[in-house]
Amino acid sequence: MIVDAALILAGLAGLIVGAEFLVRGGSAIATRFGVSPLLVGLTIVSIGTSMPELAVGIDATLNDAGPLAIGNIAGTNIVNLLLILGLSAALVPLALGRQTLRLDLPVMTVSALLLLVLSLNGNLTRLDGALLLVVAVVYTATAIRAELKTTSTTPEIADELPATGGPLWARVLELLGGIAVIVLAAEWLVRGSVDIATDLGVSEAFIGLTIVAIGTSAPELTTTIMSTIRGDRDLAIGNLIGSSVYNITFILGVTALVKPLDVTDELIRVDLPLMAAVALLCIPVFLSGRRVSRYEGIAFVALYVVYLGLLIAFRT
Repeated sequence: MIVDAALILAGLAGLIVGAEFLVRGGSAIATRFGVSPLLVGLTIVSIGTSMPELAVGIDATLNDAGPLAIGNIAGTNIVNLLLILGLSAALVPLALGRQTLRLDLPVMTVSALLLLVLSLNGNLTRLDGALLLVVAVVYTATAIRAELKTTSTTPEIADELPATGGPLWARVLELLGGIAVIVLAAEWLVRGSVDIATDLGVSEAFIGLTIVAIGTSAPELTTTIMSTIRGDRDLAIGNLIGSSVYNITFILGVTALVKPLDVTDELIRVDLPLMAAVALLCIPVFLSGRRVSRYEGIAFVALYVVYLGLLIAFRT
């Protein structure tokens, strides 16, 4: 048990460090070419901070722990939207742009509902994975196209981007090094989590929804809070919503292509519907005044605390 706990802690630390290198390197490369903070948040940073989920998902499915992979995604998205978005809005109210409301919010909601529908038969097949990947590709292409239209009419946006010192090759090494650390850390995290779940007699899905979900959300938490403190609000919003989309479409899409995933009855009846409900909850909150107020942020955090308490009370 002590060895497994040490593996989990080492894995979580490795995921945080690896994601930091990956995001920093990827963002530096992207911004050097004049890409706006919102698009960096929606693509490079979102995919980068979702790499722990991808590594955990692939490692879990190869170890016949499919419910851990899906529970991790459901739990991570709930953490992203209720806890991290809530904390960010509680610090400073979040103003929402037109693209967030017209593209990102609908795609995030549709992705959550699509995953729920695809899971109703008890598994995610390779065909389901391919469909999810198509959604990821279309979403990314649409976001980039919308961004190119915006930057073509507002060329001064490049002046708002952060400085990216150092040679390009160093940023590439930072990016690749981050990926390598994440892959290794994910192996430790999954191995320790599965062993502890077995020893304690709890389900792999529960471990995915709690320890692994909170752990793999650490990069999003760090990125969002730092973006909020630095005043890069577009990066914070883009990172959270983009990560929530890519977690479902890209991460589970790739994972299901590697090997079909089993979906437990508990995930179908409780956790995936809850994840979809949280996405749906964002619609009225986001559309009311096109912002997330401090009070709404505090309410989101309170909802997460209640959710986590009920999860621990009824699933252990």
